[in-house]
Amino acid sequence: MARTDRLFRLLHAMRILPSPVTASRLAEETGMSLRSLYRDIDSLRAAGARIEGERGYGYRLIEDVALPPQTFDRLEIEALVLGLAEVRHMGDPALEKAAASVLAKVAATLPSEAEQHLLHAVSQVRRAEARFPAIPDMETIRSACWREEALRLRYGDKDGTVTERTILPLSVVYLDSKMTLLAWCALREAFRMFRLDRIREARPAGASFRPRRVALLRGYLAELRSGRPIAEPPALGRNEPT
Repeated sequence: MARTDRLFRLLHAMRILPSPVTASRLAEETGMSLRSLYRDIDSLRAAGARIEGERGYGYRLIEDVALPPQTFDRLEIEALVLGLAEVRHMGDPALEKAAASVLAKVAATLPSEAEQHLLHAVSQVRRAEARFPAIPDMETIRSACWREEALRLRYGDKDGTVTERTILPLSVVYLDSKMTLLAWCALREAFRMFRLDRIREARPAGASFRPRRVALLRGYLAELRSGRPIAEPPALGRNEPT
């Protein structure tokens, strides 16, 4: 592992782990030896990072040189804590991990008083269980939206009938009681909302619709405003599914 990557990994571990964190726990999280860990902590301190603690007592990152200082008022901090807590209860392990990482990075850039406001926010989220069930193909679906790549779905309707279709995935939409995928459906030649819990399988179709995602979303919004389907579906490019 390159030294720069190792230092950033160590900084990130110190952001996200409860402090004070022992050297052995940091070594376990970063996959490095204790000898390398102590040397890298000294390097970070020399570069300007404020790290309290010492061997045998644990460490705490006070000021992070890798992130610029942030300024939030107390209500903005409450909004951040509440929003990220809600994300962590969505039932999506990847988003849960990302939300914890964001909160740790924000905390590392706040002045000490504001950091205490964040750590002891009055706004909290408590759920007995995750808001939505875990979706096995979530990473495939999300990546396809990001990359603007078509998907092949095996999809079951409310009666259990399974069909296979090609879609252009546009956006994951979180509703009150379910998660859906907004997409252009090549089978129906129309915009459709697919319930994620009814997707039996999602796999890349090997075709791109870049850079038309924004145009497709505008078309969907126009359809919503008009209250009727668009007269003609968006044309598919040569490298797109038909």
